[in-house]
Amino acid sequence: MKGPAIVLVRPQLAENVGMAARAMLNCGLDDLRLVAPRVEPTDERARRASSGADRVLEAARIFPDVGAAIADLHRVYATCPRDRDMVKPYFAPREAVRVAAQHVSGGLGAGFLFGPERTGLENDELTLADAIVPFPVNPEFSSLNLAQAVLVIGYEWISREASAPARTLRLGKAEPAPKGEVEGLLKRLEAALDDCGFLRNEAMRPTMVRNIRAFLLRAKPMAHEIRTAHGMLSGLTERPHGPERSGRPPRGKRVRAK
Repeated sequence: MKGPAIVLVRPQLAENVGMAARAMLNCGLDDLRLVAPRVEPTDERARRASSGADRVLEAARIFPDVGAAIADLHRVYATCPRDRDMVKPYFAPREAVRVAAQHVSGGLGAGFLFGPERTGLENDELTLADAIVPFPVNPEFSSLNLAQAVLVIGYEWISREASAPARTLRLGKAEPAPKGEVEGLLKRLEAALDDCGFLRNEAMRPTMVRNIRAFLLRAKPMAHEIRTAHGMLSGLTERPHGPERSGRPPRGKRVRAK
């Protein structure tokens, strides 16, 4: 799906134009429009700041005013960090992008306006928009870099139909341990704890065993982790250990030669 246009009104710094292009390409957007910019989009400083988003900069179009930049669009949303006390619909960024996506999928053109770095959009420019999109930032410090503002809209655009779940566990080549292997480790651990006297309190023993079982099952161990745990148990229960085994002094203590 073709994305909405990103319209930067009177951008002042080449670096901000470049970083905005970078944010756009990160999020699958490539229609960059500049209104009366102070710098060319292909300025070397913009290219360096774009970190390789040259094709967005090279395809950018320049317009003399906002009206010309949005003439072919059907719906326009103006970003604004401050309340301008206008009688207009106000959309949160996510809702604005959702509605813009509906327009775009229906064959209509949509765009987002971003004002100059220092002053933001003028009231006359805001009146050209169908709705205003304020950003939910700290009211005591609402200053956003131009590229940051573009990234907020871009992120909402690319994540609106994200196929990846909000949370996932990457297994790589690992395989979850079968229940039989987990149970085998639990039985061996229980026996070892009986041998060392940890489970000597008969009244508390069932509860303690259940706690150990719940702890291990909640971890959802992988097969290789179960094998590692068996090795740990073997090291703790079957082999002599301590400084006497190696003949070396305990760590941190020195032996004086006589």
